Amino acid sequence: MASLEEAGFRAGGIYCPEIRSGGRRLGFEVIDILTGNRGILSHVLQRSGPRMGKYRVNLDDLSRIGVSALNIAETEADYIVIDEVGPMELQGRDFQLAVLQALKSDKPVLGILHWKMKHPIIKHIKAMKDVNIYEVTRENRDSIHNVLINEIQRTLKP
Repeated sequence: MASLEEAGFRAGGIYCPEIRSGGRRLGFEVIDILTGNRGILSHVLQRSGPRMGKYRVNLDDLSRIGVSALNIAETEADYIVIDEVGPMELQGRDFQLAVLQALKSDKPVLGILHWKMKHPIIKHIKAMKDVNIYEVTRENRDSIHNVLINEIQRTLKP
């Protein structure tokens, strides 16, 4: 989304990259886009929290970093990024509420949905009338970012 930054628009929200070591995925971080604050979303060595496969979800960091990032983005960003709204993130009730609040805000939201998930929040988002959903496919995965950038720029311009 560098071209949005170049146009003077500020992103807020979260992204959740993998934590890898020695070629193995050990978990996921949760990172606040605006502040750079980081936490552990899930990890194979996490001792508490809901189990998701080989990981346990760190509900404390999900709240402390993830929820806080979405709340800050509502007031300090031009648009909100949520990567992702998926099974791990939806373990946190306060995260679910923060996602819904972000969607009610006047800010454009660029969110990654776990498409096949049947969670009520996912169903709610898919049913919203003012939501555009784009499926990433093998054919469009190298170009869809341009479509999303154009859509956000169109929404942000007066």
